Amino acid sequence: MTEYKFYGWETADIKDPHGLTPRDYYDLLSEIWCAETCAPRMRSDWSPENKTLGQCSITAFLMQDLYGGKVYGVPLGDGNFHCFNVVGGCTFDLTSEQFGDVVLNYDNCPEQFREVHFAKEEKRGRYESLKARLLARADALV
Repeated sequence: MTEYKFYGWETADIKDPHGLTPRDYYDLLSEIWCAETCAPRMRSDWSPENKTLGQCSITAFLMQDLYGGKVYGVPLGDGNFHCFNVVGGCTFDLTSEQFGDVVLNYDNCPEQFREVHFAKEEKRGRYESLKARLLARADALV
């Protein structure tokens, strides 16, 4: 079994209607996360070695589209939140490795809502771009 580095990978066994797990989507996303899909305020720090940087909210809401559940946010102390998914009893964060060895606290985090996040047209555009690229890759698999 491949060892992943994202939070919750060991128990991310839920499947979408195509039978794909969050680990499968992590593999696909790893090929398409890029500076264009990174949050603008973080783009200068984005690199292929830190491909999950600035991708959290658009990725979490995309996973919510596929699996349902809720998106929550770890408060970062600067007024921003780091988004992750909870689906039933499965908690996973496909973009957690951007924090390196820092361990985030996923307990008692506030729910995040796409209406708030996508009020920024720029973020909605990044989400739509990532979604189109991901679905094209996923359709090729199934």
